[in-house]
Amino acid sequence: MSKITFSTTEIKLLQKNPNVHRVSEKSITYTDAFKNKFMDEYLAGKLPRLIFAENGFDTDMIGMKRIEQSAFRWKKAYEDKGLIGLTDSRKTASGRPLRRELTPSEVIERQNARIKLLEGQVELLKKLEVTERRLLNESENLNPNKAYQLIYETIEQNGFKRVTRYFCELLDVSHSGYYSCLKSSTSREAREKLDLEAKEIILMAFDRRGYKKGSRSIKMILENDFNIVFSRKKIQRIMMKYETICPHRRPNPYKKIAKATKEHQVVPNKLNREFKQGVPGKVLLTDITYFPYNGNSMAYLSIIKDTSTNEILAYHVSDRITLDIATKTIQKLMNNKKVTLHEDAFIHSDQGSHYTSPRYQKLLKKYGLG
Repeated sequence: MSKITFSTTEIKLLQKNPNVHRVSEKSITYTDAFKNKFMDEYLAGKLPRLIFAENGFDTDMIGMKRIEQSAFRWKKAYEDKGLIGLTDSRKTASGRPLRRELTPSEVIERQNARIKLLEGQVELLKKLEVTERRLLNESENLNPNKAYQLIYETIEQNGFKRVTRYFCELLDVSHSGYYSCLKSSTSREAREKLDLEAKEIILMAFDRRGYKKGSRSIKMILENDFNIVFSRKKIQRIMMKYETICPHRRPNPYKKIAKATKEHQVVPNKLNREFKQGVPGKVLLTDITYFPYNGNSMAYLSIIKDTSTNEILAYHVSDRITLDIATKTIQKLMNNKKVTLHEDAFIHSDQGSHYTSPRYQKLLKKYGLG
C-alpha cells in the first residue's frame, strides 16, 4: 500500500470522480467499469499513468506507486479469472471469506455465469479478428487519410471502444494523425466540395468537342472559352485525384520505320520565314489538321494556301491520315484550271512524315514544286 494519505480536500475532490467508488485517507476503491476500461486500454498499449490521467485522476496526488500497484493487481486478477477477477467482491460479501462449501446449484450458477462471460469474450475476439482482416485487405495502397477514414467507419459500424491505437498500429499510420484528421473533417469536407466543383468545370473542357484532352489544352480552353483561370498544377491535381486520364497518343509505326531505314529525307529550308514575298502563286504552304465529329470519329483536312493572297488553292478531306491525303491535295492543285502558279513556285511544309516521304518528294519534283 502507498504511504501517501489524503487530506479532507483531496478526499472530496476524488469523490467527485465518477471512476471512484469509495475513498478514505489511506485507500481508494475504484469502480468495476474503470477497471475494465483500464485493462482494455492497458492491453492496447497505453501506459498506466496515462490511463489514470485521461480518466480525471491527478497522478501527483494519488502517487505513482499506488498506480503501479493497482495495475499489477488488476493485471494478475485479469490473467487468472478474466473480467470476473476485476469485480469487487466486497459489494456482495460480508467482509469475511466464504468458508462453507457452495451448494451444487450455486456452483452451477457461477459456472454458467463464467461460461456466458467467456462466450462474450470469444465473440468479441472473433468479431475483432474479422475486422482486422477486413482492415488489412482494404488498406492496401491507401494513403493515410483514406486509412483514417477506414478506421473511423470500422469503429462506428461495430461499436468498438478503445481500439483506436491498435487499429492505427495495424495499418501503420500515426495515432495522433488520426485524431488530427477527425478534427479537420469540417475543413476537409469543404475542400472536397470545392474540388468536386473544380472537377465538373475541368470535365467541361476535358470532353469538349468529343475527344479527351491533357492539362495544357484544358487550361487554354477554360481561359479562352469559359473565362475561368485555373493553374495547370491545380488541373493536374484534380485529374489525378479523380482519375481523369487523357490517353497518350500512340507512336506512329511508319515514323519509326522511316527513321530506322533513313528512307525519309529532310529537304533544305528555302523560305527562311519570308512568307510574304508579294508574288501570287509562288510561296505555297501546306499542312494537315483534324476535326472530331460524331463523338469518337475524326476527319482530316489537308490544304494548300497561297501566302501572298491567303487564298486556299486546294484541299482534300479524308477519314484516314495516310500519305494519300497529302498526294491527292497536290493532284487537286495541279488539276485546278483556275489556279495560275508562278514559274518558281514551291511548297513549304513542316517536314512531317507525309512531306518527307520519297513518294511525296517525287511527286513535287514531277510538277516542279520541290
